[in-house]
Amino acid sequence: MTAGETLETRRELEGDAWEALSRLWFSRKPVLMELARELDLFPPQIMVIQNLDRPKPMREVAEYLSCNSSNLTGITDRLEERGLVKRTLDPDDRRVRLLVLTAKGRKVQGRVNAFLRQPPLSMEALDNEELETLTRLLAKLDPAGLPG
Repeated sequence: MTAGETLETRRELEGDAWEALSRLWFSRKPVLMELARELDLFPPQIMVIQNLDRPKPMREVAEYLSCNSSNLTGITDRLEERGLVKRTLDPDDRRVRLLVLTAKGRKVQGRVNAFLRQPPLSMEALDNEELETLTRLLAKLDPAGLPG
């Protein structure tokens, strides 16, 4: 096997694995949309709430959503009107606006996180050892754990 074939095989395997993960995630879209209807929120609003594990600069939240600041401003305005988030000044740099969950927002975040922990029924096909292996492998892919 040549180096090119090895790289080609590697890319094919990576694509297959990523496609399977994507299909699994998108199979949950109807459940996510039901949660959105139940909470009367749009998916980007849910993503903001889910991501606010601490007060965060609006720029950082916009990067997480892959949107520009003006789009995040509209999302934030609606979340603020609902009493789920508030904008505050960063005490270390008053030019920076932080997004902070309110008490009501933390309750909604709890519901969102509970949803995210609900596995699809298809996971019943895995035994405990396979689940542990899957969890360990997915942790290796977590961008939060990767350098730079």
